[in-house]
Amino acid sequence: MLTVALPKGRLTADALAWMDRAGWPLPAGGDGRRLVVPSTDGTLSYVMAKPMDVPVFVEQGAADLGIAGLDVLRERNADVFEPLRLPFGYCRLSVAAPAARPERPLRLEINPRVATKYPRLTEAFFRQRGVAAELIVLSGSVELAPLVNLADLIVDMVETGHTLAANGLIERRTLLDSQAILIVNRASYRLHTAAIEHLIDSLRHVVLTAGERTTRPKDQ
Repeated sequence: MLTVALPKGRLTADALAWMDRAGWPLPAGGDGRRLVVPSTDGTLSYVMAKPMDVPVFVEQGAADLGIAGLDVLRERNADVFEPLRLPFGYCRLSVAAPAARPERPLRLEINPRVATKYPRLTEAFFRQRGVAAELIVLSGSVELAPLVNLADLIVDMVETGHTLAANGLIERRTLLDSQAILIVNRASYRLHTAAIEHLIDSLRHVVLTAGERTTRPKDQ
């Protein structure tokens, strides 16, 4: 039995939909509170984890495969295989500031206070630009930080930009374009190559087929 780690939250429905298209057995029905769920046919076991924890479960071998956001994977810097990017979960990791704050080149920022859930990526971004940012690590509602004078800037995931706009913030820079990605534990791949390759190939096939449908000229 292979174990698959899935992120609880905004990626869950799309992950299950694409797995269903690929013919993967889905988690058996339940009350939604179970964190380890067998598949409907008993061939897979699903671990329902917080998105930031999925790369940890896969890297450490608690799960053989997983689906994670590229943003989370890069923040965790997990040592896993990345065989396939998946066509959902599109968003971007961006620097945002109050709309009324004068825009200036980042190199001219002097010790800005930056609130974020992504300290590793944020620190690297500012360091590469020679900016000594003071990081304020939050676990939620990052947009609140400038409103209460906790931070000058924020670095957070942006999908539509509506939440930023509603809080008087505007995007200034993009750190990373993100989407969902299939990841595999390295040891599991060596031990269960055939089974894991079968799952990867099934997902790759439906992703490529879907891409062909969206790009094929109408007269074909």
